[in-house]
Amino acid sequence: MTNGETNGHTTNGHTTNGHTTNGNKAPYPYGTEAEPGNPTVVPAEILKQFHFTFLIRHPRNSIPSYFRCTVPPLDSVTGFYNFMPAEAGYDELRRVFDFLREQKQVGPAIAGQYDGPLKDGEVSITVIDADDLLDNPEGIIKAYCKETGIDYRPEMLVWDTEEHHRRAREAFEKWRGFHDDAINSTSLKPRSAEHSKKKKEKTVEQEDKEWREKYGEEAQKVIRETVNANVTIMSI
Repeated sequence: MTNGETNGHTTNGHTTNGHTTNGNKAPYPYGTEAEPGNPTVVPAEILKQFHFTFLIRHPRNSIPSYFRCTVPPLDSVTGFYNFMPAEAGYDELRRVFDFLREQKQVGPAIAGQYDGPLKDGEVSITVIDADDLLDNPEGIIKAYCKETGIDYRPEMLVWDTEEHHRRAREAFEKWRGFHDDAINSTSLKPRSAEHSKKKKEKTVEQEDKEWREKYGEEAQKVIRETVNANVTIMSI
């Protein structure tokens, strides 16, 4: 609620989470009054404090991967027992991206393709394609660090200690089964050129056949419809 109460706690000079605010609003929880065109619950003034970057993955890869997590045997690990196309996330991602561009918080320059400083408050459009990251992890991470003002270190590509794995397990505890390959790995290395080529050159017919053999006729149709719908969303 935004009429002096937020999440059941008053924010009009009384108490928030049981603590008096002495006439001042506590920093949390925020009042979340709607802002025209803002698809998030975060005020635009706060969004402007960040350099937003986007990691994208082609729906032809992400959708069947998500579907796999919602059917046996993996569903008993993930706890996801129904595939819901609306949860793919591409629509929400696109709306956030478009809003940030409209607000001139990202763009108009594309990362690595501009000379000179951007206008005050603007940052570059920084988008990483997952395929590019898998093909050239060192080069992409270096470029990302340069664009965002982070000092690149080679050890960013390695997580081979027990402490690293403990932190990964804790971070992904809520998403059991979704990120097991990453959790059980030790570094980010380029995938083979042959594997990359096969992945990228696979035809629609080959994909449909693969999904049909793995999940059945009806599931293949649902996956294809969801992939096509989200490709359209990202292409508009």
